[in-house]
Amino acid sequence: MKLIVGIDIGNATTESTLAEVDGEDIKVLGSSIEKTTGIKGTKENIKGVYQSLYKLFEKTGKNLDELSLIRINEAAPVIGDVAMETITETIITESTMIGHNPSTPGGIGVGVGVSVLLNEIDDSFINKDVIALVPENIDFESAAFKINQLTSKGINIKGAIIQKDDAVLINNRLDKKIPIVDEVLHFDRIPINMLTALEVAEKGKVISMLSNPYGIATLFNLSSEETKMVVPISRALIGNRSAVVIKTPKGDVKSRIIPAGTIHIEGQMKNRIVSLDNGAEAIMSVLEQCYPVIDIWGEKGTNAGGMLERVRIVMAQLTNQDPKNIKIQDLLAVNTFVPQKVKGGIAEEFSMENAIGLAAMVKADKLQMEMIATELQNKINKKVVVGGVEAEMAIIGALTTPGTAKPLAIIDMGAGSTDASIMTADNKISSCHLAGAGNMVTMLIDKELGINNIELSEDIKKYPLAKVESLFHIRHEDGSVQFFEEALDPRVFARIVILKEGNMIPLDSNQNLEKIKNVRREAKEKVFVTNTLRALKKVIPSGNVRDIDYVVLVGGSALDFEIPQMVTEALSHFGVVAGKGNIRGVEGPRNAVATGLALSYKGE
Repeated sequence: MKLIVGIDIGNATTESTLAEVDGEDIKVLGSSIEKTTGIKGTKENIKGVYQSLYKLFEKTGKNLDELSLIRINEAAPVIGDVAMETITETIITESTMIGHNPSTPGGIGVGVGVSVLLNEIDDSFINKDVIALVPENIDFESAAFKINQLTSKGINIKGAIIQKDDAVLINNRLDKKIPIVDEVLHFDRIPINMLTALEVAEKGKVISMLSNPYGIATLFNLSSEETKMVVPISRALIGNRSAVVIKTPKGDVKSRIIPAGTIHIEGQMKNRIVSLDNGAEAIMSVLEQCYPVIDIWGEKGTNAGGMLERVRIVMAQLTNQDPKNIKIQDLLAVNTFVPQKVKGGIAEEFSMENAIGLAAMVKADKLQMEMIATELQNKINKKVVVGGVEAEMAIIGALTTPGTAKPLAIIDMGAGSTDASIMTADNKISSCHLAGAGNMVTMLIDKELGINNIELSEDIKKYPLAKVESLFHIRHEDGSVQFFEEALDPRVFARIVILKEGNMIPLDSNQNLEKIKNVRREAKEKVFVTNTLRALKKVIPSGNVRDIDYVVLVGGSALDFEIPQMVTEALSHFGVVAGKGNIRGVEGPRNAVATGLALSYKGE
């Protein structure tokens, strides 16, 4: 009787399975999981392997001295990297727009009038429409008193723009309520004596007049040609609760395309160059034309070029190879939006600009795993062999999921790459590795919501959301309500929270719950649903997804609370039975490769 261990060194985790071998019988005793130390396929992995082994033998009550053999996965190291390239921007060439979301604008409605400093409004403005400009040296009580006084004289104060955050305080003291936008940082840049339109929406709603080019045309009586020119303004103001547009003689807002660079794709049959400006669909279409891909590189001096070169250099350093010998074998491009400061804005305005997210994947020499096996064998003084191709081992492990049968395909959804393999009825196996997985989803969430905190974005990806509506109840993102017997922490009151392992993590964001939820789901769909279909088309001999009956989802991202359902739904349109794996009926989607390594033991 022998004890053998199958170990799967992955991009994010190292998983182990302990099995007892008695002749032809192989009985699995237990499993363990630890974080991978270092990048997959490098000597740094050995620390994580040892931790996983120690934990495994502690859990099963066995002694490490009894171990006969360790089988590790035969897999070339795969690393991925992600980058974001903004391809449009909004520029104000003269102060014509204030479009931002102060936390507390005042009043409701639309006001149109001439912009005049509050202290300069006199009797000459009687019966005229005016937008009052209130600088920071006028306090809210004085401002409200002055506006009431001017209104009583017959001056039509249609709205106000405030430098400080006094909108609500002023509006509460007015005899006649008006829309007010406050917190305008560069107040001194506001053009004086210019026709100005101001809009504040009700709480919970967004502006409709100034975010519509025909609405702006109506307020300013614009011609059809002039209406074309205000499209970038209206586009930049979409989704705001308040906004100001000022008509100046030379003022202009431009939406321009940034030269984002080009990507060069070298394929076995074709070579192509594609510009990022063309969008993700064009990039992926060109990539498919060049498949199978030999190498990909980007234009020097661009984010895309820098990212692709960085992937190459990192892998070269880790494997002691010349960067020229490292080939990037796949790329995933995704269209998205990112909040960018409007150039020339006067209130720190942000506009949602078009951007492309990129993930790249490089594969190095599989001899790296032989090096790890030798190092590990020397460290623990036990025989270590490279046991089998990762794709084959994953299939063997996945087939222990109850209800599966050949032909079977698996999708291994990890952190750095999405891998697929298929076993036909006559036991032939084919596989592929694609760029883009959990790390890319996290980046898309982080960039589109403007969080700039990868750890927090990772939590948004992995856990559901809720809105704390009182100190005793929350409303989950699915609309259901949960009540509590004890009062919640006051710091989460009226906040959107992440429900993480029994805790509520408040989000410091102006975005509503539905927006955050949609961004999260769209990011997962753009990466995992897209890559699942790409991968299956590559591994299925006919290239037709309908020709496979069963797909098992394995890997860390298959544990996600919504990704498996999204992939299952997408594949259901092709008549495919797809779902989250349950390795050996107990492990869930984890441990497929490690289990396959143990069960495929042939007496080495």
